[in-house]
Amino acid sequence: MKGHILKIGIMPLSEFRNRSIAIARGDCKPATDEPKIWFESIRSVAQVLSPENQALLKIILEHEPQSLVELERLSNRKKSNLSRTLRTLENFGIVELPVHKGRLTPKVIATDFHLEFGLNS
Repeated sequence: MKGHILKIGIMPLSEFRNRSIAIARGDCKPATDEPKIWFESIRSVAQVLSPENQALLKIILEHEPQSLVELERLSNRKKSNLSRTLRTLENFGIVELPVHKGRLTPKVIATDFHLEFGLNS
């Protein structure tokens, strides 16, 4: 399965809040090609896309598990840890967690990541 490219932006939380308020007021209009997902730091991106989580995403892509129990077996990670990790990845638009036959079936939707940031706002 081929996913899509996820554009990730880095912006300090205070700037992100100010920008969000400006957008809500209509003072600022986001460009269509700018990131939709924002992190406060490169460190926070690194935590979400850690080597362990990248390995988990590859397992999901290669094996297409039909439940968390199956993914637990394939990944050697506890179901509670998987649930927490998958919810985080879902919040950032990296995976989807549709329910099929009463079971969460993780699907990777972002396979490539472009990171955008700069020192000048």
